Amino acid sequence: MPTTSSTVGALGAQDGKAARPLTGQDYKTLALAALGGALEFYDFIIFVFFATVIGELFFPPSVPDWLRQLQTYGIFAAGYLARPLGGIIMAHFGDLLGRKKMFTLSILLMSVPTMLMGLLPTYAAIGLLAPIALLILRILQGAAVGGEVPGAWVFVSEHVPPRRIGYACGTLTAGLTAGILLGSLVATGMNTVFTPAELHDYGWRLPFLLGGVFGIGSMYLRRWLHETPVFAELQQRKALAAEMPLKSVVRDHRGAVVVSMLLTWMLSAGIVVVILMTQGFLQKSYHFDGRTAQLATSIATLCLSVGCIVAGLLADRFGARLTLSVGGTLLAISAYVLYTTIGARPDLLIPLYAVAGFFVGSIGAVPYVLVHAFPPQVRFSGLSFSYNVAYAIFGGLTPVVVTLMLKNDPLAPAHYVVAVCVIGVVTALFVRKRSH
Repeated sequence: MPTTSSTVGALGAQDGKAARPLTGQDYKTLALAALGGALEFYDFIIFVFFATVIGELFFPPSVPDWLRQLQTYGIFAAGYLARPLGGIIMAHFGDLLGRKKMFTLSILLMSVPTMLMGLLPTYAAIGLLAPIALLILRILQGAAVGGEVPGAWVFVSEHVPPRRIGYACGTLTAGLTAGILLGSLVATGMNTVFTPAELHDYGWRLPFLLGGVFGIGSMYLRRWLHETPVFAELQQRKALAAEMPLKSVVRDHRGAVVVSMLLTWMLSAGIVVVILMTQGFLQKSYHFDGRTAQLATSIATLCLSVGCIVAGLLADRFGARLTLSVGGTLLAISAYVLYTTIGARPDLLIPLYAVAGFFVGSIGAVPYVLVHAFPPQVRFSGLSFSYNVAYAIFGGLTPVVVTLMLKNDPLAPAHYVVAVCVIGVVTALFVRKRSH
């Protein structure tokens, strides 16, 4: 399964400029891309912070609590299952028409459904049409984020010198995870300002309406970005893909696709289980109050953002293989200690969760591998296909699988994360260091 020199190869025209330092324009591009990504990812992720309230409002009150929660996470998963279609379509045109156009289009496709979610009538008002409408809007969100995340990694990596790609991808990933932090902070604020009854009546709508405003802000920010130098040179030399990019990816880069998908599985396990689902575990399984769970999640997510940047820097310095091997091992250990300790020592929740969150940040080195896995002509399509299909399968089904496992195994989150980290560490051994 090792990647070949062609799949891990050079970054096109940038390879001759490997020694170039980051310029002010590079930092501006990174800052705008990361900030815009944070605002858009907030739109996609805010759903999970209000999953309990949404489950109560959009499904029949007669169903058991565990089934209502499973149905709610099923709609959450639908967003992941829709990612490949949106990602592949946007990546196709991103490889043929330009990175920036698709990078901007994804915002519009995200912000409109998010705002409409905040306006939806509930089950009490329109019956089964409520969860159906919610499902449709969630699918549209998934299609949008399917183009956003791979497009963002490709965009920033093709703007910076090759020796700083890890830092660029880590910074962008930190921006995306900052969207999770923003969602957590908004949810914390809502739980602080509103009583449970007020939150149930109308307060839950406000974060989704706010997401629409964030979408408009993201579109404005990206007006200041420029097309990547790599794509511009390919276009000038008429060296764009001569056939459908995805066809070339599937035919010529199968090894890169497999490695990329398995590493994405580890990425999804860290984000979905340790960051997104643990807030619910803390309340239902460990009996923490909502405010404490939100605070701990916010701190862990902040540590995750820092960890992503550190992992990117380490990938530039020591390579992705070592960074992911060590990082995946420490993530498995820290997650296991977290879930097995906080039941008996609730006072250790915040420090243990902060450490686990930081080591989830080791996934900041994953896009470094994915960017290098495909040549410039099909990079967007190759990365998008591998990442989105893997996230649809693993990220989308993870909440359902872990929820079902919890019925018989109270340590299901720990066991799941450890198992996937082992797979990720083994996969990292097949990642070859990129050569210029």
